[in-house]
Amino acid sequence: MSRARLRAAGAVVAELHDGSGLEARLSPRPHLTAATAEGVAVTDVGPDDHAHHLGASLALADVDGTTFWGGRTFVAGSGSTWLDNHGTQEVASLEASETALRARIDWRDRAGRRLIVEDRELEATEIDGGWALAWRSSLAAFDADVSIGSPHTNGRDGAFYGGIFWRTPFAAADVATADGAGVEAAHGSRSPWITLQAPEATLAAATTGGMPWFVRTEGYVGFGPAVAVEGRRVIPAGGALALDLAVAIAGPGADPMRLALDAARALEAGVAA
Repeated sequence: MSRARLRAAGAVVAELHDGSGLEARLSPRPHLTAATAEGVAVTDVGPDDHAHHLGASLALADVDGTTFWGGRTFVAGSGSTWLDNHGTQEVASLEASETALRARIDWRDRAGRRLIVEDRELEATEIDGGWALAWRSSLAAFDADVSIGSPHTNGRDGAFYGGIFWRTPFAAADVATADGAGVEAAHGSRSPWITLQAPEATLAAATTGGMPWFVRTEGYVGFGPAVAVEGRRVIPAGGALALDLAVAIAGPGADPMRLALDAARALEAGVAA
């Protein structure tokens, strides 16, 4: 169900869906669909190759054994395996305007036990030739330490996906970071920015967290700063993990480096609903 729409550059450019009605195997969660100001989609929800990819969402593959990513779980010695361990993110409260929203989200395991309480803030702003989305989340351990892992930390080399993840509908894209062009330079890079140029649109993303980028352009095009790479990440009881991502979006002829600056500025400006 759609819960809020964000406007920028004279158009509705993003829509928040609460994830209700999704199958348990998809790890139902609130997610964002987005488009250019001209209406060209830049997110993909439920594609045939990965039905659990839900546009732009905050998805973690292993939170104390619960998957909030969806699909199969990587099990050392067995590979990707279907398990009855899918969690759910529920929107507990929401405040929204035309350009910004604030939401509190409860992360619950299969039995309904609350593991994480998330405070999420999103803001859409107009930029030259397009618009930018700033996303900030704070993940607080509810009543005990929380341990976050990824398939990579669990034994599948390179598969360190998990965090604010953006799945595009593009068949291909040229990727670059401060460490160079191409996926080999981008995947695992701690560059503060990443750019993607596709025939349909140009995207540039920025983050302040210093986390490595998870990037794919073969099979599908998707990206996001990864939470658990060198080891499991623990949120202590009473503590919180801050995550952020800004994405600047324009047409296919836009200058990707200008967009990278726009994305960085969107994060610097903060989020005010």
